[in-house]
Amino acid sequence: MTAYDMPSHHLMSLPGWATDPAARAVIAALSIPGFDPRFVGGCVRNALLGRDAADVDIATPLRPEAVMTALRNAGLGFIPTGLEHGTVTARSGGKSFEVTTLRVDVETDGRHAVVEFTADWRADAARRDFTMNALSAEPDGAVHDYFGGVADAREGRVRFVGDPAQRIAEDALRILRFFRFHAHYGQGDPDPAALSACAAAAGGLDRLSGERVRAELLKLLAAPDPVPVWQVMADAGIARHVLGEDGDIARLQGLVRVAPGADPVLRLAALLRGDVAPVAARLKLSNEERDRLAGLRADAMADAPDEAGVRLLLYRHGRGGARDRIRLAWAAAPKRRSFKRALAAAEKEPVPTLPVRGRDIVALGLSGPAVGRALAEVERWWIGQGLRPGRAESLGRLRELAGA
Repeated sequence: MTAYDMPSHHLMSLPGWATDPAARAVIAALSIPGFDPRFVGGCVRNALLGRDAADVDIATPLRPEAVMTALRNAGLGFIPTGLEHGTVTARSGGKSFEVTTLRVDVETDGRHAVVEFTADWRADAARRDFTMNALSAEPDGAVHDYFGGVADAREGRVRFVGDPAQRIAEDALRILRFFRFHAHYGQGDPDPAALSACAAAAGGLDRLSGERVRAELLKLLAAPDPVPVWQVMADAGIARHVLGEDGDIARLQGLVRVAPGADPVLRLAALLRGDVAPVAARLKLSNEERDRLAGLRADAMADAPDEAGVRLLLYRHGRGGARDRIRLAWAAAPKRRSFKRALAAAEKEPVPTLPVRGRDIVALGLSGPAVGRALAEVERWWIGQGLRPGRAESLGRLRELAGA
């Protein structure tokens, strides 16, 4: 047993989610002598780091059937979300809590695992991916740390539990999870043993479902600065197993610089060099995400738009779409302040609306296809005038077109 494998105990200050009546009700329902539950995983890690927790997960030695019985007896709701893996979603106070029976993997194929239930907390922790995710905490804040996860979390060190190659062989998605966690929690260079194992097994990413890869990729790109990690992935030959290319790292860096809060889909648009279609198909992107990426690529511009150009962007794409297009163009030339002025204009300029409608044309006596042609013609005229003419002037132009 190494020094890292020696179990240690810590005490964390109880965060708000741990004292929330909804969570305490679930804990109370599962607190059967000899089978006491613990908070596990990310919520414990984040509490130690002073970060908020997106989800509050609970583990228990109780079998799934006993978990459901205990919740029912306490008057709480539940959903049997994954009984074969020991997972029940508890409902308390309008909130959801994932409750999972302690387990060990008995068979894996790099994508899915067959599990066996256990009452051994350390064995359950040993099947988790990273040391900082293998932590568990009793309801009073006593943290159980079997693999040095507390020190790793506090020092920004993302390490696999045990042998990195074995952990990755159990699930190749852990390659992407390693880089995602380093982007969000790591400090300095990635763990050498982990990086070497990830590079050696990168081909396993090709066999994963697009949905799983997409979820991890977007979470990685949502990190405050994903650029250093993506550069490591490209250098190690891993990035191309995700996107089919290394990506435009300079443009991604430019986007992070000019738009620190940009969403991950916009960052993906900055990163992509090649066609959107194969990437969208590989990652099983939603239709909305695919169309957004394609539109951003189709509307690429080299120069910052002038006032009329900003109004046209607002008219065609709305405020969010105009903002995205200006930011993406600015990412390729982050030192050009003209893009900053254009972005400021896009934030304050009203979103233009064509002042006339089809009913105005019908009122002038036109019908059928002539209505659409007249509307298209007045729109071209209005855009050519800088999207400035108001309703009275636009109606005048319509009358000219209708010969009225």
